[in-house]
Amino acid sequence: MYKLIRPLLFLLPPETAHKFTFKALGALKYIPFGTRLLKLFFSYDSPTLHRRVMGIDFPNPVGLAAGLDKNATAYNQLGALGFGFIEVGSVTPLPQPGNPKPRSFRLVKDKALVNRMGINNLGVKNTISNLRKTKPGVLIGGNISKNTTTPNDLAYKDFEKAFAQLYDYVDYFVINVSCPNVKDLRSLQSVSDLTQIIRHLTDIRRYCDVYRPILLKISPDLTPAMMDELIEVIMLSGLDGVIACNTTTSREGLVTGKNKVKAIGDGGLSGAPLKEKALAAIRYIHEKTEGNLPIIGVGGIMSPQDAKDMLDAGASLIQIYTGFIYEGPGFVRKILKYIDK
Repeated sequence: MYKLIRPLLFLLPPETAHKFTFKALGALKYIPFGTRLLKLFFSYDSPTLHRRVMGIDFPNPVGLAAGLDKNATAYNQLGALGFGFIEVGSVTPLPQPGNPKPRSFRLVKDKALVNRMGINNLGVKNTISNLRKTKPGVLIGGNISKNTTTPNDLAYKDFEKAFAQLYDYVDYFVINVSCPNVKDLRSLQSVSDLTQIIRHLTDIRRYCDVYRPILLKISPDLTPAMMDELIEVIMLSGLDGVIACNTTTSREGLVTGKNKVKAIGDGGLSGAPLKEKALAAIRYIHEKTEGNLPIIGVGGIMSPQDAKDMLDAGASLIQIYTGFIYEGPGFVRKILKYIDK
């Protein structure tokens, strides 16, 4: 069915198609048994798929990466499609419009996307309001970042605000300092800046009744030396895991013509071309930490075999995003059945 619908959706600009899809998912809230019907058709459960990671019981290892349900508006409908967990955000303390449009592009020949959205979202208070209004029926991760207008030397305050306000409404947190679409954000991956952010968040967590795991989402464009520094920070700081990886600024190996790629301009690349970078990062982290650090693998999962490759490389859990857009709502079920077998 999705193979028939996708060409029509792909006639629309990516951001327009995204809004249309989310309106359709949102409408299911008002249709009797709408979400249950989704679950009936698309979910897949098996005891062998259950995972306990970072002290959390995941019904299956396949999650939705941050960036799709930015403002926490359709997490239950997305959960009904089979996802074991949904990551909302990135969320910032204050609302922000993001970068000028157009800012999202498809590279269909490469099964890829380029985006420079700029962490557009309605702010942490709006996210909390949505999570309070509709009780989550799926595990929720909170991906947090700083507002674009906040200077890097004060970034820790933004992370602190988003973390403290969202704490009671999500199951785990992700620190996003690796998005390439916000000016100078990736420089916060430096040891000094990152240590400051982590220290403030873990200090807040000490006084909370419930322990929420905190993960760091890293860039796929790190050098081995930078990767080693980050691994050391993660292992010594009290963080609970890592997400590998965010989007890449690289354009190597694309089938799409150079003129079209150049016309699109800056932005983070996701999809099939990212797979090998993500796999390499997962293997590297897994080996360096001797398997003692939980890894959520994301980037270039476009088939069930890609998903298995991530898990075999050392990922405890995986997330999809671009593959979900290209393969449709039945993609999660296909992955789960494949892994189960």
